[in-house]
Amino acid sequence: MQRIPGVPISVTQYHRMGERDILDPRERTELLDAKIITMPPIGSQHADWVDRLNRFFSRAVPETITVRVRNNEPEPDIALLRPRREPYRDAHPRPADVLLIVEVADSTLIYDRDIKTPLYARHGIPEVWVLDVPANRLAIYREPSEGEYRLHPRPRREEIIPLSALPAVRVDLGTLCSFSPHVR
Repeated sequence: MQRIPGVPISVTQYHRMGERDILDPRERTELLDAKIITMPPIGSQHADWVDRLNRFFSRAVPETITVRVRNNEPEPDIALLRPRREPYRDAHPRPADVLLIVEVADSTLIYDRDIKTPLYARHGIPEVWVLDVPANRLAIYREPSEGEYRLHPRPRREEIIPLSALPAVRVDLGTLCSFSPHVR
């Protein structure tokens, strides 16, 4: 990952740059702290896990909850969003709309864990999961306070985890991880 030098830009400016082909559409970028970051290509394992998590959460959460895949700045792989009156097609979700963010880290663990996760904490995202694909581990971050997460459990494969913002939704990691024999 590499930062593209320049002056800070807004989300609106970033979108305009994309619409006007100022940003190469073949190159993956994210807007993070008002700076454009180039991202590595999405690998097949990463894409597979995002698809699996999308299917899993789409079945597990109430249908009033929006399961969003890679459509926000910074772009989380999966975001569970609160129901709201105005549709998300009219405006991007705000931090207060987010219930859970999941980052799938196949080649981006340091970026997802050390850069994006503290950013999510600064914005009050109640829960973040980072799935470290090569190490076959899930890290959960909860209770944001002063730019960091106070709780950082590392669940085991056989645990059943309730979502902080949706305690009725309990994620059986054994079922979730049955998609891959390698996650523990």
